[in-house]
Amino acid sequence: MTQAHIVILGAGFAALTAVRELRRRGVRSPITLVAPKAEFVYLPSLIWVPTGVRTGPDLVLPLERFFRDHDVTFKAARVTGLASSGRTVLTDQGEVANDALIVATGGRFLKGLPGIEHALTLCEGVASAEAIRDRVNALDSGRIALGFGGNPKEPSAMRGGPMFELLFGLDTYLRRQGKRERIELTFFNAAAEPGKRLGGKAVTGLLGEMARRRIDTHLGHKPLGFSERGVDTEGGHVNADLILFMPGLTGPAWLAESGLPQSPGGFIQADEFCRVPGLERVYVAGDAGSFPGPDWLPKQAHMADLQAKAAVRNLILELAGQAPSHRPRPELICIVDTMDAGILVYRDLKRSLLFPSLGVFHWLKRYFEGHYLRVFRQ
Repeated sequence: MTQAHIVILGAGFAALTAVRELRRRGVRSPITLVAPKAEFVYLPSLIWVPTGVRTGPDLVLPLERFFRDHDVTFKAARVTGLASSGRTVLTDQGEVANDALIVATGGRFLKGLPGIEHALTLCEGVASAEAIRDRVNALDSGRIALGFGGNPKEPSAMRGGPMFELLFGLDTYLRRQGKRERIELTFFNAAAEPGKRLGGKAVTGLLGEMARRRIDTHLGHKPLGFSERGVDTEGGHVNADLILFMPGLTGPAWLAESGLPQSPGGFIQADEFCRVPGLERVYVAGDAGSFPGPDWLPKQAHMADLQAKAAVRNLILELAGQAPSHRPRPELICIVDTMDAGILVYRDLKRSLLFPSLGVFHWLKRYFEGHYLRVFRQ
C-alpha cells in the first residue's frame, strides 16, 4: 500500500478505534490525530458520577502512552473547517494536510430551547456530571425532572439511554440516602412512548420500571422551555427544583466551513460505507455522521466503533485502488443500568430483545468498562 498521511479528527470512541484498527491491520502509514486535548473521556460511565459510583478522574484517561504505542502524532487543536475537498484540515493552530481523512469529532447538543441554562446535561462531560452530583446531594426535598429531546430534522439523533439510567440510578441512590420519600422524580418527554428506538418491548419494560419505582411521568407533550421553577410543555408545567435534560444532537459546529455534504439534521452525510459522498478518501464515523440504515440506528459508543472499523477497512481498500465494500452492521446493545441491576436491550435488523432487570447486568456493565479502558491504563 502506498504510504499515505492519515489524519483522524477527534479523541473519542470512533477516533481511537480507527487508530487501533489501522495498526491492527498492518497499516504503517503516518497517523496524525487532531483533538483539543490528549485525553479520552469514557462517557458511558458518566451516569455513575452523580451517585458516587465513579469520580471524574476515574473516567478521564491521558492518551500520551496510547499515541506512543500506536506511533501516532498528536496535534492539540480545535477544528474550524476543511479545504481542498478534505485534503486540508483548518484548525485554530494552523493547517494540517492529509492524504486520507477520518472525521470522528462527535456531534454537539442543540441548545435552542428557551431557558436551557436552567438545565444540566449529563453527557456534556465530567464537569456537568459533577455539578449534577453536587446539586443532588444538596437537595433534601423537592422534585427532580429528567428528560431528553431530539432533532426534529433527524429523529434518530438523540441520546435517551443515559437519561433512563440516570433516572433509575438516582432513584436507587436517593433510597439508599433515605431521601426518596422527600424527593420526587418526574420523567418528561415529547413522545408518548419514549425509548421506542430500543424496541416495543423496551418501552413497555422502561415504563413498567418507572411505575414500579413510583416515578411520575409527563409524556406526549413537547417541551417549550425551562425556568427556575421547572419545565414548561405543551401539556402544562412540571414543577422542579432540579432539571436534568439531554438535548437532541446535531453535527459539529465547524461543518458549515467544511464544504462537506450535510444531512437535514446538520450532520456529515455518509454513504453505506461510511464514506463522504463525492470526496476521495474522506470518511466519517460516530456522532458526527448521518448514516443510512433503520430509523433506530443508535448514537452510541458501540455503533461508533462498528462505523470506525468499517471506515478503516474501506479506506485501506481505497488507498489500494479498490472500491469500498464493508458496511457497518446496524446493532444496538444497551444495558440500562439502575446502580444495583440492569435491563439488557439488544436490537439488530432481525431481532429486538429485552432481558429483565438483573443484578448481573450491572456488574457486566462494570466489567465492560474495565475491559475497554484496560488498553489505556496498561
